[in-house]
Amino acid sequence: MPIARRTLLAAAGAAAVPLRLSAQAAPPSAAEVAAREKAAPPLPAIGTALAVPAADLLDGTRFEPEQVRGRVLVLYWWASWCPFCALVTPHVAKLWHAQRSRGLAMLTLSIDRKADDARAYLRKHGYDFPTALVTPEFHKALPKPKGLPVTIVLGRDGKVVQAEAGQLFPEDVEALARHLG
Repeated sequence: MPIARRTLLAAAGAAAVPLRLSAQAAPPSAAEVAAREKAAPPLPAIGTALAVPAADLLDGTRFEPEQVRGRVLVLYWWASWCPFCALVTPHVAKLWHAQRSRGLAMLTLSIDRKADDARAYLRKHGYDFPTALVTPEFHKALPKPKGLPVTIVLGRDGKVVQAEAGQLFPEDVEALARHLG
């Protein structure tokens, strides 16, 4: 039986060492990453209702859960120093531009230590999707599941319809639009 390339990637990613992709953003130490991941919850099960808290966005606006009620919402955790995020995020941006007119809502969540690192990364790459820095308060309300990047899709009813940890291929990101109906 052939092995899916996402399965191979996940296996390779588990052994990978974080790479520094930006001179501006210092990745957390290996000990910090290990401690965070040990404490991180697993991906939520399909059908689980998630309460997404309000959040201040890096562009100075605010995400309010009421704004996305009844819409499909993509939650995407990333970091400027994450090599797998660097491969996925351009496709997330493309999805945002292609599907927001169809009602897709998105909240991306940077786990960078400093908001300025996340802002610089977004600016450098021209990304304009809604992004919040994961603060301790936000993390208490909605902890990041194990892995990075993490992509969770909530259906119109606020329940998880898809949850993925690790790199998604371009066709995987594009296929998230199927949840729009």
